[in-house]
Amino acid sequence: MAESAKKVAQQTEDRLEQVAESVRRKFDKVTEGTFGDKIKEGRFADAVDHGIDQGRRESRNPKTG
Repeated sequence: MAESAKKVAQQTEDRLEQVAESVRRKFDKVTEGTFGDKIKEGRFADAVDHGIDQGRRESRNPKTG
């Protein structure tokens, strides 16, 4: 009985390793041409939070009404 439990445990471990590898490959495939490339190409290097700039302008030049 203990031998069959070891066999089941080994099969389960092998299957989990296969699932983990499959998930890694799919994740790499999904992210390869998207977010990772954007970072590598520096697309976020010039990103500016325009909301902060607008808030600064409004606080320096309050509208009078």
